[in-house]
Amino acid sequence: MSDQEKHARGGQAVESTTGSGAPAPSDRNSLTIGPDGPIVLHDVHFLEQMAHFNREKVPERQPHAKGAGAFGVFETSEDVSAYTSAALFQKGASTEMLARFSTVAGEMGSPDTWRDVRGFSLKFYTDEGNYDLVGNNTPIFFVRDPMKFPHFIRSQKRLPDSGLRDNHMQWDFWTNNPESAHQVTYLMGERGLPRSWRNMNGYGSHTYMWINAKGEKFWVKYHFHTQQGMAFFTNEEAATMAGSDADFHRRDLFDAIARGDCPSWILSVQIMPYEDAKTYRINPFDLTKTWPHADYPLVKVGKMTLNRNPENFFAQIEQAAFSPGNTVPGIGLSPDKMLLGRAFAYADAQRNRIGTNFHQLPVNQPKVPVNTYMFDGQMTYHHSGNAPVYAPNSGGRKWADETGAMPESWETDGDMVRSAYTLRSDDDDFGQPSILVREVFNDAQRTALVETVAGSLLGGVREPVLGRAIDYWKSVDADVGRRIEEKVQQHAGRKPAEGMGQA
Repeated sequence: MSDQEKHARGGQAVESTTGSGAPAPSDRNSLTIGPDGPIVLHDVHFLEQMAHFNREKVPERQPHAKGAGAFGVFETSEDVSAYTSAALFQKGASTEMLARFSTVAGEMGSPDTWRDVRGFSLKFYTDEGNYDLVGNNTPIFFVRDPMKFPHFIRSQKRLPDSGLRDNHMQWDFWTNNPESAHQVTYLMGERGLPRSWRNMNGYGSHTYMWINAKGEKFWVKYHFHTQQGMAFFTNEEAATMAGSDADFHRRDLFDAIARGDCPSWILSVQIMPYEDAKTYRINPFDLTKTWPHADYPLVKVGKMTLNRNPENFFAQIEQAAFSPGNTVPGIGLSPDKMLLGRAFAYADAQRNRIGTNFHQLPVNQPKVPVNTYMFDGQMTYHHSGNAPVYAPNSGGRKWADETGAMPESWETDGDMVRSAYTLRSDDDDFGQPSILVREVFNDAQRTALVETVAGSLLGGVREPVLGRAIDYWKSVDADVGRRIEEKVQQHAGRKPAEGMGQA
């Protein structure tokens, strides 16, 4: 029996009703003039059913449309109070949470096992308000400035004329933006095809600020390491699964939790002292870069376990709204340009997608009392009665009035400019993907990378983009780039360097 049914008659099961609670006349037969006659306009129940049916879907997310998730708990096992005063990260704290996993580029009906980055979005229902951590299964991203974000997403979607996805368009964007090389190398490697959501890591990706009880500030990066072990599909396995079970990842997570095989991840953070960011050799706020663990080792925080499936996918997963702008005391944002852009864009996308008061939906409601001056709007459910709707006021309703330096602030100076980050000694676009290919990948993984990239380039990528793509990979690694070029040339029946880009 659903909560709606229980509520309708004081907890007792009832026959079906109209939306207004009256007994429904029939859920099988419309009202007609005789058994063979026309439907009449005053069959209000039929009209209500059809009108609601016509509106029962909401617009899908622009990126991350295809996904699913589950509820669980985060338990802080370690003492990290020296770095943050956030209640959920105090030793012994147990916090209810929601996780949603997704693909980035595919639409709602696309296969789970297409090669793509996977979203890793978390909502913590803390006793200080909701904290959202919105990341991916990779520690970096394709671009470093949010101005490029809509252009990137469109390049991964569909052509305006044919309505088809297009490798040429993707590689055109990537090769015109060499900062993408680090993430594209991850994408074309194993992490682009996780065997299941349970078998992949998750990352906050961005740099965040932690503030302790003394007001001391630190920069942090979040790492969630799967306790089920990393596992991946081959290109062939992923293609077969896409055809046989397009919802494989969703099914795998739901079935695992249903049988009591609850997946878990260990959260660790990298912690950078506040002052280090000013002189560190890599810009720590550039989303296309990682921090070497030799400089900032992992510090364990606690464990995330998913142990409860949704009861209603639409209400609890599709209507779940995440935003990196949802922070709590002890946690702040950083000068990461992508993070600052997303802090606005995510919440605004939800206002468009599911309504002005999306935060009042049960899955998005915090577990603490709310006293907000956001007033009225579509689908207002919770309200402040006849209390003043403005601040300051003389009606006894409290309002916020913090002045002076903010605890989660950082200093900045300089002219207003439109520019990428100031380059530091190790801030080139190809250095970190080169390390990834040469020092992290093994021979088998490098061979698989060559096959995957060459296959993608042969999927309709034309000059001059094809030549730029060869140069792109030679910049990542000269040998890998040469092997990719040879694969492409063999297929095209050309001699080396004939019509191909050169490093």
